[in-house]
Amino acid sequence: MSREILSVWFLRLASQRALRRRSVAGPFAVVGRNRGSEQVTCLSMAASRAGLQAGMGLADARAMCPDLTTVPADPRGDARFLRMLARWAGRYCPWVGLEGEDGLVMDITGSSHLMGGPEALMADLRQRLMRAGFTVRLGVAPTRGAAWALARYDEGIALGDQVRARLWPLPVGALRLEDDVIEGLARLGVRKVADLAALPRATVGRRFGQEPLVRLDQALGGQPESITPVAERERPASRLTLAEPIGRTDDVMEGVRHLLGQLCPQLEESGEGARTLLLTLRRVDLRDASVELRLARPMRKPEDIAPLFAKGVDEIDAGYGIDQMRLEATVAEALPPEQVTAHSVPGDIARAGALADLMTRLGGRLGLENVLRWQPAESHIPERAFSTAAAAWSEPARGWPDVPRARPVLIFAPEAVGGSGARAVPRRFRWRRMDLHLLEAEGPERIAPEWWLDDPAWRSGLRDYWRVQTREGWRLWMFHTPQDPAWYVQGLF
Repeated sequence: MSREILSVWFLRLASQRALRRRSVAGPFAVVGRNRGSEQVTCLSMAASRAGLQAGMGLADARAMCPDLTTVPADPRGDARFLRMLARWAGRYCPWVGLEGEDGLVMDITGSSHLMGGPEALMADLRQRLMRAGFTVRLGVAPTRGAAWALARYDEGIALGDQVRARLWPLPVGALRLEDDVIEGLARLGVRKVADLAALPRATVGRRFGQEPLVRLDQALGGQPESITPVAERERPASRLTLAEPIGRTDDVMEGVRHLLGQLCPQLEESGEGARTLLLTLRRVDLRDASVELRLARPMRKPEDIAPLFAKGVDEIDAGYGIDQMRLEATVAEALPPEQVTAHSVPGDIARAGALADLMTRLGGRLGLENVLRWQPAESHIPERAFSTAAAAWSEPARGWPDVPRARPVLIFAPEAVGGSGARAVPRRFRWRRMDLHLLEAEGPERIAPEWWLDDPAWRSGLRDYWRVQTREGWRLWMFHTPQDPAWYVQGLF
């Protein structure tokens, strides 16, 4: 029996995954950072129709499409979601693996006939994914390389003698070659798979190495290529069955400590720490109550984790009592043991742990994604000299750039002041319904806009900033625009 390999390519995995959790009518894009600049990494269909392309700068995308809605890229979340899709695809065959960051590969040999053949299986798979909001392209071939090429360049089925006829007209990129190899072949006029196959193998090997030849042989079946299935790993968990139902918070917390005593050694044995814990309480009326604890850092010490459950346990409805408890580490991360030496600073370790515990407590009330920290950004524009990131999934910045002059504690959008439009700092002006009088001023500090970015707030041109002390006690950060004479307040010291 000839092998049947199915390749599944998710054209817009990141954007369509993000759109599952929000409703956006217009163009939508996922934005990531590359070498300090923001770039579009994945687009919705509406954004593509508007002329946007993946890889372009965010500023250029907004210039072309002012109503563009964006979200930050989440590669780790996309990877977890792709693994979840791989587990779901096990309904079609037992051998499902990952294909890069946006695809799956499935060995449907011997299982496609259960659904009426590869055509019927592909139709069912496509229909279910479309209902879930995902756009896919599919390819079936006897080899993994040929299936990959069909899914991305010529969607369909090619079995037996059809493989060469379908592969030959495709570009050499269909062989999964690196970009520099593709460019080198193009300079020699080799743009299609047929052109590469016609070249002497010795010449290709000397000029470009063995990669093009290996990929060609894998696509044609000359070299075997295995599929590594997604391993189904059991999550660390512990269970407790009670002889008599309980309902008091103290009793439930005692059960939590008992469960942690069983769970944490499992985490230590695997060298991991829990980031998300799920406590499920089975009531005597057969209903479940659950408490999810999201941690700001990997943890596996029962005495540190148990108090963090107190708030959630106190809010549950125990009904007529709880007779079963189950604790599961739904998300775990690597947590190697710490080497304590004479050069270790225990105080620093304790402070880092205390900060993470504080973020965990705040995250339980606000959501961990809403506990933010500032990170430095490469820009001389004051309001662009920093960015925000979720504190639980980012490290504190070590090297903030030196600022030649002090910056205000609070920076806000420029607010116009009533007063003279002359270049000199006005001795009397009105701001926020207050009449203020100048006591002293220090400046100017001239800041020019970033000409390579079109920021509407900086279209007025140069700004001359002053630190202004008023008789009323206000210390203001004010600026004057020479091109369009006016004064504004943008910060407070």
